[in-house]
Amino acid sequence: MCGFAGFLRTLSTPDRDAHEGWLAEMGHAIRHRGPDAGSRWFDDHVAMVHRRLSILDLTNAGIQPMTSASGRYIIAFNGEIYNYRELRQALIADGVTFRTRTDTEVLLALFEQRGVDCLDALNGMFAIAIWDTSARQLFLARDRLGKKPLYYYRENGRFAFASEIKALLPAPFVRTELRPDAVKDFFAYQYVPDPKSIYRNIHKLRPGHWLITNGDELRQHQYWNVSFASPSTSSEDELKAGLYDLINDAVRLRMVSEVPLGAFLSGGVDSSAVVGLMAGQGTRPVTTCSIGFDSKRFDEVEWARKVAGQFGTDHHEFTVRENVAANIDGIARYFDEPFADPSFVPTYFVSQLARQKVTVALAGDGGDENFAGYSKYRIDQTENRLRRLFPGPLRRALFPGLGRMAGRIGSPATRKAESLLGTLAMDPDRAFFTTNCFFRQSLWDELVRDDLRRETAEYDPAEITRAHYADADTDDHLGKILYTDLKTYLPGDILVKVDRMSMAHSLETRAPLLDYRVVEYAASLPSALKLHRGEKKYLLKKSFEGMLPDDVLYRQKMGFSVPLAHWLRHEIRGLADGVFSDDGGGLAECFDMNKVRQLWQRHLQGQDHHTQELWSMVAFELWWRAYQKGERHGKAT
Repeated sequence: MCGFAGFLRTLSTPDRDAHEGWLAEMGHAIRHRGPDAGSRWFDDHVAMVHRRLSILDLTNAGIQPMTSASGRYIIAFNGEIYNYRELRQALIADGVTFRTRTDTEVLLALFEQRGVDCLDALNGMFAIAIWDTSARQLFLARDRLGKKPLYYYRENGRFAFASEIKALLPAPFVRTELRPDAVKDFFAYQYVPDPKSIYRNIHKLRPGHWLITNGDELRQHQYWNVSFASPSTSSEDELKAGLYDLINDAVRLRMVSEVPLGAFLSGGVDSSAVVGLMAGQGTRPVTTCSIGFDSKRFDEVEWARKVAGQFGTDHHEFTVRENVAANIDGIARYFDEPFADPSFVPTYFVSQLARQKVTVALAGDGGDENFAGYSKYRIDQTENRLRRLFPGPLRRALFPGLGRMAGRIGSPATRKAESLLGTLAMDPDRAFFTTNCFFRQSLWDELVRDDLRRETAEYDPAEITRAHYADADTDDHLGKILYTDLKTYLPGDILVKVDRMSMAHSLETRAPLLDYRVVEYAASLPSALKLHRGEKKYLLKKSFEGMLPDDVLYRQKMGFSVPLAHWLRHEIRGLADGVFSDDGGGLAECFDMNKVRQLWQRHLQGQDHHTQELWSMVAFELWWRAYQKGERHGKAT
């Protein structure tokens, strides 16, 4: 696992020494991604820097940027190609010779042979930058699911690229002007969805896409997408066996490493299955790491211990207690954009624990999005069935008014009725967005400042969800919302969280359930085998009944949650008080702080509950203080 950055040298000034200084700072900004080695490459047209975390071929032979055998191509690569050994043998059979044992050299040789079509052959997680010295153009590519990040800056013929935004900022021509619609997106989603970033001229390369540019012209192409169009007609037993074998092979591929390797273990289905398969394939006890909380409602360590005991792992635990307040500001700095999924805190600490023992950790990410593991899928499917019982015009005409009438009563039951009737009146795509929106439009309208209101008046964050829902190549509602989450929540939240928190400790994480073959297989399963009579992840659980006990497979899912309401009132109360009393910060540029303080006081008194909204404001301000306070937003020279 690594990081890289660079820029096209399209400026007539300053000279090479200045450019080398910029590049050195860019590399230093992402040193945590690759502490083992760093190197730079220049010609008259491009500058590139790479930071290396050594996983394969631990000698200096694997240092990047790496030059192809012909000398034409220069590569900077972040990630792992899990099938590189098979690809290497095929290339050797074609007459290619290799100087190293790295997957980087295999990737470079494959690109030289096949060009952009090489991406179809790769099984892995990756962000790639290749400079073509002959055509004088830059090729960027990102893996199918978006496990590895890749940002680029483009404005007035100036182009820069990097694994993280912080590595773009040392280039003086990079301007950090906020993008108002992205601010609105953040408060709705708790992250900024692809391809936007929080800045106007910094963009994310979308998962499953490549980009080619010479600085003036830019061309993008989607090389992969997941299809839900053709549900399998195989029997349940056949599908169950096929899924087990496929996940087992995905785990096998991800156990290739020349450094110590372990796993995250929550005690849930996904991570327990991964650990069980690792134990069956390895020759040594698997090193497992778990995070606990003082609150029993959120603590799953007893289940992790049970699974660790079953497979005889070398098990380690860490409990998140008073260390939250002391560390949260520093942890938040690893996100270059506002990010408000509070589970980044335990993810940081479990990564810290794992790095003390191993350099690579396997994780269970992807099981919920592939196999319908979140409660929201069951709730949404039930609501959609109710929605189909009533004609659309009737729902839209009557339900909102009935909901408002129920809401006036003010009891918990009638407030739920108000919410249900409101979403039943909507079309399925908008309802899915609304029920999962973290900052409701009504609260936004109540708190937002007039200038930001005007700038975003014509913009609706729901359109991101609705566009992906419409793009799914199926009429099945569950398939559409799973596709939508694979395009939004997974790459925008889950994978960002895991990448930044693991890389904060120079730890590589690998997710077998996000092997693209597993994703495609899951998409081919009939929806009734994912969500079956209310049972989430039905076929996945059935596939592992012979390996995991029923009380692990079929217990109520807790998820990687945190006691956020308690933290706001206790552990991080002082931090939150400071944020909400600050009239000169980033939050004050977005909201009426007097109204925000009123909301905060109602929350503290138990009169109103807006835990996630208040937390998102704290997260936004932490980001602002780290990256925007005192910044010159128009610093181009």
